[in-house]
Amino acid sequence: MIGIANIKTMKKYFLALLLCCSIRSWGQKVDLINVDQLYWRLKGGGDTAFVVNFWATWCGPCVGELPDFDRLGVDYKRDKLKVLLISMDYKSKRTTSVLPFIKRKGIKSEVFVLDEKDPQVYINRIDSSWSGGLPATLMWKKRQHRFFEKELRYPELKKEYLNTKKI
Repeated sequence: MIGIANIKTMKKYFLALLLCCSIRSWGQKVDLINVDQLYWRLKGGGDTAFVVNFWATWCGPCVGELPDFDRLGVDYKRDKLKVLLISMDYKSKRTTSVLPFIKRKGIKSEVFVLDEKDPQVYINRIDSSWSGGLPATLMWKKRQHRFFEKELRYPELKKEYLNTKKI
């Protein structure tokens, strides 16, 4: 027969195990970000190089290149590199579509949903040459930037990051 002390101990272990499993599944999150907050982060980065990818769950080429951005972040984690993935999905889809999507895909990079109302305003603020098409990538270091409005697969992404790193 199991004593009351053993049952209480088992409950504690069970709750601890449940908590650990829950925390592990909460690991990835998706915050909202606006352009002012993005630029505040970029400008405050000092020697850090940023690779900021604009994507959406409904964009085939975007979804195809996401693992390459994650790989870049892992391969150059010793560098001062931050990979930021900014979803252009509606902010109302943040927890119902974007978060489940990145968990399902195993995305490790920081993920945000853009919190802006007027596309033409934020598009011009990101880069005046941007038509608004996706995928798009901003590479930033020391207030200098390079912008790409196309799919970047790993070999080209790595090459462009290494060029940005030299700034």
